Amino acid sequence: MPNRISVLSEDIANKIAAGEVVERPAAVVKELIENALDAECTRITVEAKSGGKQLIRITDNGYGMEREDAVLAFNRHATSKIHGIDDLSHIGTFGFRGEALPSIASVSHFLLRTRARGASRGFEVRVSGGATVSTREVGASEGTTIEVTDLFYNVPARRKFLKSDGAETTQISRLVTQLALAHAGVGFSLVSGSRRLLQCPPAAGLADRLFQLYKGRDDLVEVHKEAAGIRVAGFVAALAGAGEGPRRGPQNIFVNGRAIKDRTIAHAVVHAYSTATIKERSPEVHLFLDVPPDRVDVNVHPTKAEVRFLEQSLVHEVLRRAIGEALERGRPPEIHLDIDTDAPLASTRSPPSATLLQPEEVAGVRGGDGAVLDSNSPGPVGLSGKHPLRDLVREVRPNAVEAVSVGERPLLPLGQFRDTFIIAIDDEGIAIIDQHVAHERILFEQVMERLTQGDLERQLLLTPMIVDLAAAERQAVAAHEAALDRLGFDIEQFGGESVRVSAVPALLSLAACETTVRSLAQDLDGLDQGSAVSEALRQIAATTACHAAVKAHDRLTPEKMTYLLDELRRTSHSSVCPHGRPVVLRLSRREIERRFGRI
Repeated sequence: MPNRISVLSEDIANKIAAGEVVERPAAVVKELIENALDAECTRITVEAKSGGKQLIRITDNGYGMEREDAVLAFNRHATSKIHGIDDLSHIGTFGFRGEALPSIASVSHFLLRTRARGASRGFEVRVSGGATVSTREVGASEGTTIEVTDLFYNVPARRKFLKSDGAETTQISRLVTQLALAHAGVGFSLVSGSRRLLQCPPAAGLADRLFQLYKGRDDLVEVHKEAAGIRVAGFVAALAGAGEGPRRGPQNIFVNGRAIKDRTIAHAVVHAYSTATIKERSPEVHLFLDVPPDRVDVNVHPTKAEVRFLEQSLVHEVLRRAIGEALERGRPPEIHLDIDTDAPLASTRSPPSATLLQPEEVAGVRGGDGAVLDSNSPGPVGLSGKHPLRDLVREVRPNAVEAVSVGERPLLPLGQFRDTFIIAIDDEGIAIIDQHVAHERILFEQVMERLTQGDLERQLLLTPMIVDLAAAERQAVAAHEAALDRLGFDIEQFGGESVRVSAVPALLSLAACETTVRSLAQDLDGLDQGSAVSEALRQIAATTACHAAVKAHDRLTPEKMTYLLDELRRTSHSSVCPHGRPVVLRLSRREIERRFGRI
């Protein structure tokens, strides 16, 4: 009886390995660039044709190879990165298995041209389908050039699954951008056909490289933290952008310079943002973690795209705190004016009406020269009935309020715009605060803080409220009964399509109770069935805070404005409400001075 087990030939083994390591042209580019980085190069040029299917050429100015090493490099598991089993516990290079070159060469026509630093001449090796075709001495620059042509020409099953030329080029561009971001001190160039897609000279640091790749970005905040031997650096999306929360964007995560995907890190990012807003985000992040090599295992995935941490929970906590602290330091979004300077100053349209302070409430306000201005002052800063600003801004007495601050800047509230936005100033410019979302942020954090000390105070209703809900909403309310009870709600099934509400949180007005219960039912119905209790609590707290907060068009007294700004200063995340809407917009002093020609 013939043997059932046989040893695969080296050619077949290489092709199998190529299927794991070389999934597409971008994977070839990744492996070859990482080899160039291990060779301590300072410049890398990548050229591709037809999305890398026809040609991939990578040139570097690293330390190159001698003749013997160049020939040996095409043997499986031939590597200069490790020499013994103990080296696997503290890997400090990108490559270490010795599989990339023989795997790529087995499924392409492969040319290696190299010259070691200080050598008088170079050496060239040609390999086709895994078989060496020729070796010879050549003239070459110091460093290494590799050409990969007709990728997967001998593995049609793999080639037919490649995407269009444009899609494969996009993958290569995305990969080179990611590697360029991770290695600011190395110059990168990417050419596709006749187009230059990327040109980045060596940069002084991450901030400069970010500018090269993404241009000016004022919607990112810097992250920096060191704790327990772990260092975190990089940039993440600010909580509030221009009119919206952090937008979806690329997430580049690097551990010891290696681009990876890791569930622990991804969860830490989401957790850090969820502290400030319940709105689900996939924010743009560019994060670099430096972890001692003996505390991270990179040998857990064929393409080394995943890692395993020795202290997983510690990495999660350090990263979560690093991002959280950066978000707290984030500046409110800045307004950039787009004004037609040739437009007439006056408008023929009547200003919209608004509720104003009574004349006696603004009496005694002093002008800049110290003179007392009353409501009948004829000058342009008076608040007479004829003045166009009267119907737009309610002014408050500066001596009736104290300067407060959002973040570190003292803010002086001046009044309301359309009874919806608080206008305040400081030495850095003008701040516009949405009174509703500001109060919502304040109440949300107060509620979450009180929950750490026990349940929220509740008010019993003299007459229980009956609310009709859809079947799914009633089921969602019943499933989160314990969380609702902690927040001060007493809601129970009442038969048919109704629920009975016997108690609500003390911070809610009676007029808002029914609307709040309906919103809660809808929000809880939208939660995943497997959502944690903490997530449900945060959802309920955010909805309750939203309905308990002051509304747009609510007229505020000077004292209430002062209270809101003062409490906002005490919050951890003053730039967004729990649902992700911006709280503060800033018109900087520099922007004002620029518009008036003072810069």
